[in-house]
Amino acid sequence: MYVLALGTFLMGTTEFVVAGLLPEIAGDLQVSVARTGLMITVFAVGMIVGAPLMAMLTLRLPKRLTLMLALGVFAAGHVIVALGSNFTLVLAARFLTAIATGAFWAVANVAAARAAGPAASSRALGIVGAGAMLANVVGVPLGAFAGQLMGWRGPFWVLAVLAAAAVVLIARTVPHDGGDQQAVSIRSELTALRSGRLWLVLAACATTTGGVLAAYSYISPLLTDRSGLASGIVPLVLVGFGLGALAGSLVGGRLGDRRPHTVTLVAAAGATLLLLAISVLAGYAVPTIILVALLGFFGLGANPVLMSLAVRFARQAPALASALTVSAFNLGTAIGSWLAGLTLDTPLGSTGPAVVGTAVSALTLIPTTAIALTRRHRSAASRLSHP
Repeated sequence: MYVLALGTFLMGTTEFVVAGLLPEIAGDLQVSVARTGLMITVFAVGMIVGAPLMAMLTLRLPKRLTLMLALGVFAAGHVIVALGSNFTLVLAARFLTAIATGAFWAVANVAAARAAGPAASSRALGIVGAGAMLANVVGVPLGAFAGQLMGWRGPFWVLAVLAAAAVVLIARTVPHDGGDQQAVSIRSELTALRSGRLWLVLAACATTTGGVLAAYSYISPLLTDRSGLASGIVPLVLVGFGLGALAGSLVGGRLGDRRPHTVTLVAAAGATLLLLAISVLAGYAVPTIILVALLGFFGLGANPVLMSLAVRFARQAPALASALTVSAFNLGTAIGSWLAGLTLDTPLGSTGPAVVGTAVSALTLIPTTAIALTRRHRSAASRLSHP
């Protein structure tokens, strides 16, 4: 699980590092900051498509081989971005990288949940997901610092080299499983789509991440334009967000095995209130910095629990369920970051993304409440049928 967490660290870094480099990338490629934000949106779209598609295409391949191939494509995509001078080519390379990321993430989640067993699956997924959260603490801030010192292409070169090294690490440490040639089929995986509770979880995945990342994707202009922070301080604020997200992932994963519905409801309500507070208090530097850190804790802390619930509700189709949660998280990111980018040219300005995030995050309370009520109804029905 810790080796898989190293892989998700690279994946999380590349997904979020753009948020700290938007002005530099926009200036070099001669496009607007809002249009440069498409690098985040396109990456999310690639993961939406790539996770379930690659989960199905690689269903019968050994998991170790799938993880290695995904990292290889991931490295190649970063080389293309680092060399690219055409914005369209850069977007295409980001899309390719995202497909590989979706494949890695889906397979890593299944491997972790299977190794830990049902009683500890949320905790296991919390550890794997903590790699991505750690990316916000270490990878993204370091990428932002490196981008300011050596140009925005530098972090992409570093990620390419680290991904190539990770291929070797996966080959040496992840056991060969021989694939699932006899155990699974595409038809059996598709039965997961019949679960209504699975769709509720997927809706919660989309809205919770969409709300948080709508604001986070454009956090740099908010902090510099509204809060009055120097650009050199922005990476430190990103560290605060990342520390909050890392702590939230570990705490949420640990509590989620015992009280999954409480965790998801509290996280949704907390994220919504924090985003609303950021929208109102963005002109004050210190409160905004504190709120951003708390947003990391509440906004992303329930993700391991949602993934665990999805795998549980899908029953015999864990691969597709895991892939669909990856797609749902990134569907929310794509829609949220796109809507947030549109608000930059409105009177809301740099506060617009936080306002969008508040509205999207509030929607999470609908599916999470429905899941909790469904569980209560099922428990009551079970007691009546077995007095």
